[in-house]
Amino acid sequence: MSTPKSVLAVVPARGGSKGLPRKNIRELAGLPLIGYSIRAGLDCPLVDRTVVTTEDEEIKASALRLGAEVIDRPHQYATDSSQTHDVVVHLVHELGKSNQVPDIIALLQPTSPLRTSKHLTESLELFLASNASSLVSVCECEHHPFKSLKREEGYLRPLFGYKALEQRRQDLPQAFRPNGAIFLISIDKFMQERMFFVDPILSYVMDTAYSIDIDTEMDLQLASVIMEKYKLYA
Repeated sequence: MSTPKSVLAVVPARGGSKGLPRKNIRELAGLPLIGYSIRAGLDCPLVDRTVVTTEDEEIKASALRLGAEVIDRPHQYATDSSQTHDVVVHLVHELGKSNQVPDIIALLQPTSPLRTSKHLTESLELFLASNASSLVSVCECEHHPFKSLKREEGYLRPLFGYKALEQRRQDLPQAFRPNGAIFLISIDKFMQERMFFVDPILSYVMDTAYSIDIDTEMDLQLASVIMEKYKLYA
């Protein structure tokens, strides 16, 4: 029998946000935005620990109140230019001080409130049963990338050639985009590559309705409408 893998759910939540100020603790249907990612981790039977990494005292207090553990993040990893992989590397180093490094990291961005523990459980089951190095949640592209254009010297040019612009969508390969909800990776691969996209990469396909990424006030309002329509957290 294979040895059970320990899984750490990581919710990265800094205090600053330009698009939607203080968005990680903005209320959505009676719960701070960060609460949905914390709840997904806590309610997933395959997750051993759910940790929030933040430099913000208000977010820290909210996360602890909601049942998560908190790792204090240095301010150098909480700027507009901070990279998520650097934040997670810091977290792993902190956990290593007490020999608590997990086998698998599940990155749950707080801006994906419609990702539930069910989605996380299904993606982990898929990942644990595979030989993949990483898994990324995706949804089908709303606009096919083969139909995209770029500007060169003031004129439009196709990104993938003129023929693609004329093809019917149903004749093009199915295209997906990362929706930001779930990233799974073995700790060894992550520390080796310092990134979440490591071959071979599995996909966990989510419905577009559940793939909203909160970045603006309108996104927050749309998420509220979707939650009411589907009774997601009734």
